[in-house]
Amino acid sequence: MPDTRYLLLAVAVSAFVTWALRALPFTVLASLRASRTVQYLGARMPAGVMVILFVYCLRDLPLAESRAAAPLAALTVTVGLHLWRRNALLSIVGGTVVSVALASTLFAG
Repeated sequence: MPDTRYLLLAVAVSAFVTWALRALPFTVLASLRASRTVQYLGARMPAGVMVILFVYCLRDLPLAESRAAAPLAALTVTVGLHLWRRNALLSIVGGTVVSVALASTLFAG
């Protein structure tokens, strides 16, 4: 069995490494906040992420089948709410509610 000094040193080293790993992102982020690249990505990425999600969710949607109605209605509600109120949370929640309601009532089973 290891002696007490060894165990205390192991705990101290583990605690320091844990603290350092948790503090490192904050020190790196502080220097990145002034970067023009990060500011550009911060302004452009939300739209890019939405386009990627849009393509991913609707890429295999069979437009000729009736089961395409729920996602298309949810998409219409999401876009309409966003154009009307410019509130991302309202748009996402509204589109999700419409999608779940239509998918669970019209196309259940």
